[in-house]
Amino acid sequence: MAVNLDKEAYYRRIKRLYSNWKKAEDEFGKVDAIVVSVGVDEEIVYAKSTAIQTWLFGYELTDTIMVFCETKIIFLASKKKVDFLRQVAVTKGNENANGVPPITLLTREKNESNKANFDKMIEAVKGSKEGKTIGVFSKDKFPGEYMKSWNDALTAEGLERVDISAVVAYTMAVKEDGELNLMKKAAAITGEVYSKFFKERVMEIVDADEKVRHSKLAESVEKAIEEKKYLGGADPSTVEMCYPPIIQSGGNYSLKFSVVSDKNHMHFGAITCAMGIRYKSYCSNLVRTLMVDPSQEMQDNYNFLLQVEEELLKELKHGVKICDAYNAVMEYVKKEKPDLVAKLTKNLGFAMGIEFREGSLVLNAKNQYKLKKGMVLSISLGLSDLVNKDAKKDEQKYALFLGDTVQINEEEAATILTPVKKKIKNVAIFLKNDDEEDEEEEGDDAEELLGKGARSAALLADRTRNEMTAEEKRRAHQKELANNLNEEARRRLTEQKGEQHIQKARKSNVSYKNVSQMPKEKEIREMKIYIDKKYETVIMPVFGIATPFHIATIKNISMSVEGDYTYLRINFYVPGSSLGRQEGNIFPNPDATFVKEITYRASNLKAPGDTSVPSTNLQNAFRIIKEVQKRYKTREAEEKEKEGIVKQDSLVINLNRSNPKLKDLYIRPNIAQKRMQGSLEAHTNGFRFTSVRGDKVDILYNNIKHAIFQPCDGEMIIVLHFHLKNAIMFGKRRHTDVQFYTEVGEITTDLGKHQHMHDRDDLYAEQMEREMRHKLKSAFKNFIEKVETLTKEELEFEVPFRDLGFQGAPYRSTCLLQPTSSSLINVTEWPPFVVTLDEVELVHFERVQFHLKNFDVVIVYKDYSKKVTMINAVPVNSLDPIKEWLNSCDIKYTEGVQSLNWTKIMKTIVDDPEGFFEQGGWSFLDPESEGSGAEEDSESEMEDETFNPSADEDEEEEEDSDEDYSSETEDSDYSASLGSEEESGKDWDELEEEARKADKESHYEDEDTSNRKRKVRPSAPPSKKKRRS
Repeated sequence: MAVNLDKEAYYRRIKRLYSNWKKAEDEFGKVDAIVVSVGVDEEIVYAKSTAIQTWLFGYELTDTIMVFCETKIIFLASKKKVDFLRQVAVTKGNENANGVPPITLLTREKNESNKANFDKMIEAVKGSKEGKTIGVFSKDKFPGEYMKSWNDALTAEGLERVDISAVVAYTMAVKEDGELNLMKKAAAITGEVYSKFFKERVMEIVDADEKVRHSKLAESVEKAIEEKKYLGGADPSTVEMCYPPIIQSGGNYSLKFSVVSDKNHMHFGAITCAMGIRYKSYCSNLVRTLMVDPSQEMQDNYNFLLQVEEELLKELKHGVKICDAYNAVMEYVKKEKPDLVAKLTKNLGFAMGIEFREGSLVLNAKNQYKLKKGMVLSISLGLSDLVNKDAKKDEQKYALFLGDTVQINEEEAATILTPVKKKIKNVAIFLKNDDEEDEEEEGDDAEELLGKGARSAALLADRTRNEMTAEEKRRAHQKELANNLNEEARRRLTEQKGEQHIQKARKSNVSYKNVSQMPKEKEIREMKIYIDKKYETVIMPVFGIATPFHIATIKNISMSVEGDYTYLRINFYVPGSSLGRQEGNIFPNPDATFVKEITYRASNLKAPGDTSVPSTNLQNAFRIIKEVQKRYKTREAEEKEKEGIVKQDSLVINLNRSNPKLKDLYIRPNIAQKRMQGSLEAHTNGFRFTSVRGDKVDILYNNIKHAIFQPCDGEMIIVLHFHLKNAIMFGKRRHTDVQFYTEVGEITTDLGKHQHMHDRDDLYAEQMEREMRHKLKSAFKNFIEKVETLTKEELEFEVPFRDLGFQGAPYRSTCLLQPTSSSLINVTEWPPFVVTLDEVELVHFERVQFHLKNFDVVIVYKDYSKKVTMINAVPVNSLDPIKEWLNSCDIKYTEGVQSLNWTKIMKTIVDDPEGFFEQGGWSFLDPESEGSGAEEDSESEMEDETFNPSADEDEEEEEDSDEDYSSETEDSDYSASLGSEEESGKDWDELEEEARKADKESHYEDEDTSNRKRKVRPSAPPSKKKRRS
């Protein structure tokens, strides 16, 4: 069986089971052996027998009998399952297996009675402790001849059976970190499905006054989990419902999880919804009540239910008895609202895990079990048989139901894992004002006569007043975000103020620490130029004294021959000269006296008696200085690359052959000049890529900020991309983005080849490519699942949402930018583009004008010292979807018609943050903040301030997002675009006349312009020369 078993988890959990058994508490003290037998029954969803299998092995094993004895464990299963279980049966060399009883594997004979195997197991049971009683799960009764013959064999031996469901449930109730992560993910998905699908659907139904049955609505929720957009990036195959969603309204309420949604139409009163999603076998649960036009009394009762839940969360702590927590809550209800005690649900929840409801750990008055840190509960509080006096007679009964998935902590109150908002403003839908209610009371008869038409009209009229359009909702949310943005940014900058950035002084290179290190060569005594390669120093005669200059002080050298003499000119770095873009003019002692340049002259003529021409010394010096300078600069560049590199932990190699592994992958960036294939293997704490040449690249799990899986749907490559927290070194460069990919189709196509629609070869090639794509996708998905299991869900791969993608040019070329759950990415083109959403302060759209086909996106980071990111040439039809997406991610966005000088803006903010926020902070980007008439009044200013993109549109699309803005660039942009506005009103005749004049003048100016181009800077933005590829 190619399925992997998490051995470490098995050893940990079997030890826990045995240690609890040895304590001999409760039913564990009464049993001599434990027997778990699982048959085949498609109807059973939850059973303790299958739950313990999932807990131990990660899978359900049908037709398998497990016998746990004091000193050994026996498994009886089919051949395939025995091969799977052999992974834990072989414990040789595994330290974690110490203390675990040895495993005996018996293979089941399909067509025989299995008597021999049964006898071996019964013999083992009798040899365990006293051999009289066996612990079983009495509720689990599987059909079939195989199970019947096994149960008959046990009965024939006269073994006493004891139900150990409760004690085993208590053992499994405390969740490990990996299990908690799965349950958190399950709870998050439940929240997404409720918020993004169910709640929105109910709003639509109420708005349109649709008639929808509860059962139909429940079915639509079940179908929604097949769509990826509601699953927060999870694979739909790993997601299922814990139970069919329960939707109730209209007076018929049963606040239990065993009921089903009836076929009645949804009533616009109190609508209760209970839904739970199971992710990788672990359950979650969520209960909410939506109220349409609730009366004040309904609101008060609902708010009280929220307070009761808060009280319950405070009581649920490690070490507290379940009955004590329950009684404390009941006391609170008796004290605050005694009339509601009888209406409260009889229990307040239950423990949850692989099984949805743990019957032995229910929150009621009788349960004596103590809560433990790491337990996960589904808490559910309801008030039933309540009466709404304001409603019609047959619609007065209503119920309120509220529930969450919570995790038990050590000393703090329980943590809610389903963070779905539940305040009255989030669950109440108000359709009419108080005035309208009075009018309706008077006109009840009229409404009955007019029927649905009148109600729809009232709803429509009301919706324009109260229910906001998508754009208005976005604006309201953005306004809220804008207020928080400025406060948060001001606080952050104030905190950072104390941490002044210290500029690093340029390293002072000393040639010789003392005179004894100076070489004693003949050339030095003869006052010639001598290069000391060991100390990277040029020794030159200055006023008859041999003076050493370190190679780092030399800016450049040049040699020229004029007549009979050779001249060697040496220029030095001095304060005021440029040291290169990154270094800045930083000298240890800038007030000292510096030598700017030295020129040496030597004759080209050989004097009588000389062995060589005097200028030979200068020629040799020129050549050697160039060599030493090149070597020094290469070394400095390498050191600079290594600067700031965080030392990584060593990779812990897992020698197990069953490590997750992908073969025949390419790495980007390349390790060497040519691209090389290799294999990627997951080890204990990181990945290792080994090329065919033997090069190794290690990436540790704890250094990965984003792990992205880009499937090959619509792409020519399939990619695993790692965006790192700290850069790593390989190929003599530092990299924060590393990806592994393989090609899935022909990237080039032979256009000369004769093509026919029904060509067999072509059809076969297409079929092969489809199969290859499917095969690769499966291999990559399998690898990802294994890695996630290996890392206990700590490393999760994000899959881009292609539906939300949009075209844009972050670098030179246009590509498809796609959001993931926590980033915006393009990893198919190189260089890759990855922006972490948590680091984004706000997004500004530039050049958003009615007559333009595209606009630019500027991403401003929370770290204001970081350069803004620009995405050019985004099609204007993507503007609304991008706004919607940013709004859903709680990211503030603004838009404007101008292109701004972001370098200046960010410098202004960093230099004086307090002044910036006193003047309104980021509100200067918001057009609404300037007042409604501002746009009309400032039309003439706009001509001066904004460039007209229609003239430069092609250039704009090519512009690089990494270009540096300078005042010079800005001015030239504006000057280049002036005039197009002024000329927009001219007719064809005038324009043709101007064109003729321009043609006549052009040949006179040709010569001038060609000369000028050699001397004068062009008016086009110089930043294009500074692009990075």
